[in-house]
Amino acid sequence: MRPFLKWAGGKRWLLQSAKELLPVLDDNQIYLEPFLGGGSMFFHLEPKNAIISDVNKDLINSYQVMKDDWRSLYDMLWSYHNKHSNDFYYKMRSSKPRLAVTRAARFIYLNRTCWNGLYRVNAMGQFNVPIGTKSSVLFDYDDFEAISKMLQNIKIEDWDFEKTIIKANKGDFLFVDPPYTVKHNFNGFIKYNEDIFSWNDQIRLRNCLLKAIQRGVKVLITNAAHHSIEELYGPCGKMQNISRHSVIAGNSNARGLFNEVIIKSW
Repeated sequence: MRPFLKWAGGKRWLLQSAKELLPVLDDNQIYLEPFLGGGSMFFHLEPKNAIISDVNKDLINSYQVMKDDWRSLYDMLWSYHNKHSNDFYYKMRSSKPRLAVTRAARFIYLNRTCWNGLYRVNAMGQFNVPIGTKSSVLFDYDDFEAISKMLQNIKIEDWDFEKTIIKANKGDFLFVDPPYTVKHNFNGFIKYNEDIFSWNDQIRLRNCLLKAIQRGVKVLITNAAHHSIEELYGPCGKMQNISRHSVIAGNSNARGLFNEVIIKSW
């Protein structure tokens, strides 16, 4: 299944380069993902039972509407597809819809037409990414009905990662891909990570994961390849550095290969 959102820091590259790290899920296992984003891993594994969550309420609302009312969502995005222009983009960016379906349509529209699918807000919580180069809002590969069917037995929550992790039990698979904040924030990744996910959050996450591992949960963690991360998460399992290409930087000279660390508990 193909994700319906593009997300900075998404893990499509991991699915292509390190498939051997992934477990084969059976129908009795629960898949849990507390930092959902675009859900590349979730859509790749297509679990029958899952709890997916994120603190981004607009993101989670989009998944919930996709699950509950994909047809209305598709029809609304089709109208945005026909109206798409520079003026319409900035009009939508400044809008504040109240209904769940209109909020979801706005979120997906902006995600698909903004610069590089980047999600960024200012100090007042307002989405402020400029328009990108894409002219299409809907694509030939879109299959909202299939995604909706896949989501029917999935629990979708807009809560803190700890609430999701605590629900993982022996044999369940937990995929954890937090914002890449490192100690002292000298990480070379998105500069505002420290504002949305602090070093103290990294410590709290590590502590939650150690408890889950002790319960027999299979945990796969991705994070920044940085000595502070490797030291913090060392007790969680075997570490492997993997290189990936980054295309997020506005300056092409800042793009290139970056190392990330993959931590496997089993």
